[in-house]
Amino acid sequence: MNRRAIFITGAAQGIGAATAERFVRQGWFVGLHDIDRAGVEALRDRLGADNAIAAQLDVRDAAAWSPALQRFWDAAGQRLDVLLNNAGIATSGAFESLPVATHHAILEVNLNGVINGAHAGHDFLRRHPGGGGRLINLASASAIYGAAGLASYSATKFAVRGLTEALDLEWRGQGIRVCDLWPLFVSTRMVEGLSLPSIRSLGVRLTADDVASAIWKAANHRGHRVHWPVGAQAHALYLASRWLPHRLTRAVTARLSGHR
Repeated sequence: MNRRAIFITGAAQGIGAATAERFVRQGWFVGLHDIDRAGVEALRDRLGADNAIAAQLDVRDAAAWSPALQRFWDAAGQRLDVLLNNAGIATSGAFESLPVATHHAILEVNLNGVINGAHAGHDFLRRHPGGGGRLINLASASAIYGAAGLASYSATKFAVRGLTEALDLEWRGQGIRVCDLWPLFVSTRMVEGLSLPSIRSLGVRLTADDVASAIWKAANHRGHRVHWPVGAQAHALYLASRWLPHRLTRAVTARLSGHR
């Protein structure tokens, strides 16, 4: 087997499933991994057993990562072109109103899960036959400025942004490219469960397929680009954060989040 291969976490639904479908259509071999075993097995059956493997993976479990990657490596013909750290969770609400266990759970999946994947995936990415694979992390437009009502979620995405930037520098000499994506609100079950003034202000304008298309571009981009805002709104917010004075960025974010 010499076709390209991508390992996806959080693949049972939403962005992960849409990405898997996109890459299979383009002839890639896909590893479907999620804590929801039944979900990824159903998706594998739909995509075809020759195109994908499915396995349960709790991204919080550091010890589970290397065996999962090894199984994928063997099934894919000893290659890993892209590792997509996509798994994530979110809960909205005033920071102090949420149980501290909820904040910790968000950190465990959204940050520790990404660190676990990057750490275990490094050796497999380094052994890519073309001289280095690619690590793609799902961040968020909430990594641009702290998102009220999503404090811990936003904090994890800032951390993913920092991790991405650091690994891009550390691993560049090894031929491994590292980047992240910054979508705003995406029409998935996760966003459907959120109650935020910013959703009412901005709307939900992205689909999972939109993000999957951006992941496809990032996976095949020949140049060097670390951050990928997804959609016109995220691009506008990103540019505003770069060029507007900090107090104006804060004022815009506060207005959108209903905290004027």
